[in-house]
Amino acid sequence: MAKNKTTDTDQNVLDFIQAFAGTEQKQKDSYALLDLMQRTSGYEPRMWGPSIIGFGKYHYRYESGHEGDAPLIGFSPRKAAISLYVFTGLPEHEHLLEGLGKFKIGKACIYVNKLTDIDQQKLVNIIKATIHHLQSTYGRK
Repeated sequence: MAKNKTTDTDQNVLDFIQAFAGTEQKQKDSYALLDLMQRTSGYEPRMWGPSIIGFGKYHYRYESGHEGDAPLIGFSPRKAAISLYVFTGLPEHEHLLEGLGKFKIGKACIYVNKLTDIDQQKLVNIIKATIHHLQSTYGRK
């Protein structure tokens, strides 16, 4: 079975932001997301793999037998957009996206150009719903 690439590391989160967030705006948004996600989740930020800042963790196991650990929520200040790993992708959670603002969506990821493009209180609601869902499904860790 393939080894998971996204595992928690001891890389310094603030050093990562300084080196990886390519613009002053992305750095500013990254620091704001650190604060917002830490306050909302209650977890300290940790690096997951080479480019994801994650908060908390859960252990998943699929029917295929594949298993591993992943952050409950997280983000990455990528060049094209900030990737927010805060959404379950479940149909029953789609209503949480209403009124969020200007964003694009992947399977379980929200992409924003800058933090001011979205309603931060709506983001907090999405984060809380995602954490609740993951901890209800996989247990607290």
